[in-house]
Amino acid sequence: MKKIFLVLVIYLISTISVYADFSFSFEWGDIKKCTSGKPNRVSNPIFNLTNVPEGTVELRFKMKDKDVPNYNHGGGKIKNYSGETTIQPGAFKYKSPCPPDGTHTYEWTITAIGDKKKKLGKAIATRKYPE
Repeated sequence: MKKIFLVLVIYLISTISVYADFSFSFEWGDIKKCTSGKPNRVSNPIFNLTNVPEGTVELRFKMKDKDVPNYNHGGGKIKNYSGETTIQPGAFKYKSPCPPDGTHTYEWTITAIGDKKKKLGKAIATRKYPE
């Protein structure tokens, strides 16, 4: 009985740690330089995903300017997610980074969605623009 319990505990811990490891990095890519404070509508950055939760059928992307958090830069969705680990430009459009007063810090959030709109995990990454 103790062995079964121990195996179950190890399985649960490993499952939780896999979801906790959901992460990503991103590169701005070839976007038009903008410092006017009036963002351009551009294709998404290149996203490199790690440990997307099993059962993910949709990814939701949202960008926030940490220096002007009330400004809505938007984001997008990838419906029918099929397990790719790199999201190339062109998956969706958003309002580009465009700080009028120097460098700002931007935060992307990706939420993994499963069947029946169940949230399976969330990952956050930040990067400055211009770099």
